[in-house]
Amino acid sequence: MSQLAARSSAPNEPEPDEIGENFGGNRFLVLAMPSWFMSACVHFVLLIVLALLTVAPPPVSARLHMSAARAEEQKEIVPDLEEPTEMQLPDIEVMQPSDQRLSDAQNELAQIDPQSAAVNIAALDDAMATAIDVQDFGEQTAPKKDLLDKVGGPTGSGWGSRTGPARQVLLSRGASQASEAAVVLALEWLANHQLPDGGWNYDHRLSACNARCGDFGTLTDCRTGATAQALLPFLGAGQTHKTGKYKKNVEAGLYFLVQQMKVKPQLGLQCGDLAQGGGTMYSHGMAAIVLCEAYGMTQDKGLMMPAQLSLNHIVYAQDPVGGGWRYAPRTPGDTSVVGWQLMALKSGHLAYLHVPPGTIVGANKFLDSVMTDYSYYGYTDPGRGQATTAIGILCRMYLGWKKDHPGIEKGIQYLSQTGPSQGNMYYNYYATQCLRHYEGELWDKWNVKMRDQLVNSQEKAGHLKGSWHKNGDHGSERGGRLYCTSMATMILEVYYRHMPIYGVAAAEDDFPVREANR
Repeated sequence: MSQLAARSSAPNEPEPDEIGENFGGNRFLVLAMPSWFMSACVHFVLLIVLALLTVAPPPVSARLHMSAARAEEQKEIVPDLEEPTEMQLPDIEVMQPSDQRLSDAQNELAQIDPQSAAVNIAALDDAMATAIDVQDFGEQTAPKKDLLDKVGGPTGSGWGSRTGPARQVLLSRGASQASEAAVVLALEWLANHQLPDGGWNYDHRLSACNARCGDFGTLTDCRTGATAQALLPFLGAGQTHKTGKYKKNVEAGLYFLVQQMKVKPQLGLQCGDLAQGGGTMYSHGMAAIVLCEAYGMTQDKGLMMPAQLSLNHIVYAQDPVGGGWRYAPRTPGDTSVVGWQLMALKSGHLAYLHVPPGTIVGANKFLDSVMTDYSYYGYTDPGRGQATTAIGILCRMYLGWKKDHPGIEKGIQYLSQTGPSQGNMYYNYYATQCLRHYEGELWDKWNVKMRDQLVNSQEKAGHLKGSWHKNGDHGSERGGRLYCTSMATMILEVYYRHMPIYGVAAAEDDFPVREANR
């Protein structure tokens, strides 16, 4: 090839005689530079290159970071992750392993790159399966068709009512265009107040909000509780980490929850503790519901083990004498904490996870101990509290009491006569579910008042748009605007979160023991 052809094939490559001109138009200056100066320049460049090559890649939490300015421009957290085929989970720290196999498995997991979904999930399944007794889990994974399509039992259904044609049918039984619009706005507010690490905080000022929303919560060290309360409305609306507008928000939130789980053996059972700060077993119960629902709705096998471990902790934490749950494990229970644990157990049961029959017998025993006249319930002793009565009635519905049971009928009459509260969102949340499951004229009356009250009181403008804050229960101060928004949204999702327990199409799907249903 001629020199002319060679130059035309690489027109941008300088000829040797052109180097001086490209360096500044003075070839003599280049040639006159001392050798030590040229050597120093070369070594300086090499040091820069080596430094760049040795910088470690940022952790997942850093890659999930989104600045406040960026949060204003986009409404979804967009983690810098490849689209997963299964849920990407962090390595779960197992505390005080009682079996050397468990320690070896965890050491193997510690070497796995959590950014590789396929490798991480496969290793998680294989390694932990050698360390955890298979009896800790359900006998089979959840059949998708059964979970999403079946109708029956004390929750009325799986989760198929949250999307598709079933949701549209259920919306016609009490929802309105305004109530559905309120749910849309609430989810947007929740998404905008997610933190860079994927979780939420009751002190929502710590998010991209930058204190533009008032009425922040004081329970700042209960991240798992805040994250669970934020995720529940997304799941209630059919949004998962697989599908939906907010799937990346849900994915980041689930990842955060699993990352916070403390796994350790308790009485021969591997348990995953999600209790945190002042939230204690409240936060654990809500987080367990999230994991069980997310697993049941998607069949993502990566969530099966964390969901089961969260249920195992509930089983362990139950008061061995009275059958209830309270702030700390294995202490005499209270009705409020019992409600969340029982809902988690039922969600796990629907997802074909393992729930021991004895745990359900114990829950019935506790409810008997705080019940008055078969219809009212106290906190730690027999009583007639409004919120505790609503919780007690809903628990009895979940445990199989029939619609014509005197305790159900009388309790529903009491809630109907009391009516929705202007500020007590905790009572409203449970009472609305009770009336929804009962249906009929009492539900219609309750629904119109409760629904319209929430729609009219939702913030309509500015950065507060889509949120609520009400004073009236113990959670409104500690949980602040995030707590109130979560509870209000779930109330407005009641039409399709679960089919009515006593619906015509309902079929038997009891908890593991039928003797509890007397």
